[in-house]
Amino acid sequence: MAEKQTNPTTFESAVERLEQIVEAMEGGELPLEEMLERYEEGTRLVKLCSEKLAAAEKRIEIVTRNAAEKPQIAEYESPASPAAPRAAKGNKPAEDVSLF
Repeated sequence: MAEKQTNPTTFESAVERLEQIVEAMEGGELPLEEMLERYEEGTRLVKLCSEKLAAAEKRIEIVTRNAAEKPQIAEYESPASPAAPRAAKGNKPAEDVSLF
């Protein structure tokens, strides 16, 4: 049975849809073509989540400015998250993202 593809706009809805996709793919009942479509959708959702997390980190940096309006950037340290791996240096997420 095909699940309706949605266009999540929030981080939470994107993560929920990713969970549905993973569950469907792990079930082993999907035909190859549908599995590929789910994989492509999942890849787009991972990118969306990564972008939303990066935007949230920027907002956290802005909020941590002190009263003199001088940047007081405290690097955001999130718990280890497989959805948004970090590069060894800098604040850019790693390019290689995998659903599995």
